[in-house]
Amino acid sequence: MTDLARVRAAAERLQGHVRRTPLLSSPFLDEIAGRRVLVKAECLQHTGSFKFRGAWAALTALDQGIGSRGVLAYSSGNHAQGVALAARMLGLPAVVVMPADAPRLKIDNTRALGAEVVLYDRATEDRDAIGAALAEARGLTLVPPFDHPEVIAGQGSTGLEIAEQAAERGVTAADVIVCCGGGGFASGIALALEGSGLRVRTAEPAGFDDMARSLASGQVERNAALSGSICDAIVTPQPGKLTLPILQRLAGPGLVVTDDEALRAVALAFQRLKVVAEPGGAVALAAVLFRPAEIKGDTVICTLSGGNVDAEVFQRALQRQAVND
Repeated sequence: MTDLARVRAAAERLQGHVRRTPLLSSPFLDEIAGRRVLVKAECLQHTGSFKFRGAWAALTALDQGIGSRGVLAYSSGNHAQGVALAARMLGLPAVVVMPADAPRLKIDNTRALGAEVVLYDRATEDRDAIGAALAEARGLTLVPPFDHPEVIAGQGSTGLEIAEQAAERGVTAADVIVCCGGGGFASGIALALEGSGLRVRTAEPAGFDDMARSLASGQVERNAALSGSICDAIVTPQPGKLTLPILQRLAGPGLVVTDDEALRAVALAFQRLKVVAEPGGAVALAAVLFRPAEIKGDTVICTLSGGNVDAEVFQRALQRQAVND
């Protein structure tokens, strides 16, 4: 099981390879939220998302003989790019199974980073079955996107940074709103922040809020659909077997936002922080800005977890916000 010791060990292996991303603020966002807002900009991480942390942690923990045959991942794009870059840096072959309707930018970037991309139809094909067949045929080691002890530990390094940066700002107690799909990012951060006075809460898009519903019911809840949200980066069928118990123990109630609110958050991140976020990477900021009654405290921290957005979607976000202005 992943614990704080494993998170710290992963952080040690990440030193010199990962960016220490900034904790940003804006008085304009504070005014909208009605409290002090601190934003952890993981959209500035290598490959444009936090996923590189977990990929590097998992690949550097592999037995050398096993890992040398290559690794396999399945992802809508951000984990794909993280694994592709980590594998290239370590000189390992990488195969990534991606949905055919993933953003073209993410597919192209994954290939450009040296990985072999295998596309599938997420409505009619099973990515797990495709991945298992490829792994067996080629002797590849699977690196799951979130339900893996070392992946969780690597993502948890973000939480260690948040704790240090918050303390530098004099913040010792606050909710930390984290963009959530399967829960690897949120559970890793929750482990890193355990006992610190900072509490993780998940943020998800409406209709794909399996983690929020699972935390509320105390059991695994599945999403009715596998696609249909603009927040493609965090659309998963259900919480992970490893991640849900961690969040049940350490996290507060989940938060849910609309796709429209996620788009508005993308635009506001650009306008007020001068950073580029994708909708799935902006749901935590959307929750902070548009669900203030569901959050307590004078200060709130949130993640901008990814910035791999197609130009068309980014333009749509800016146009949507212009109407609201």
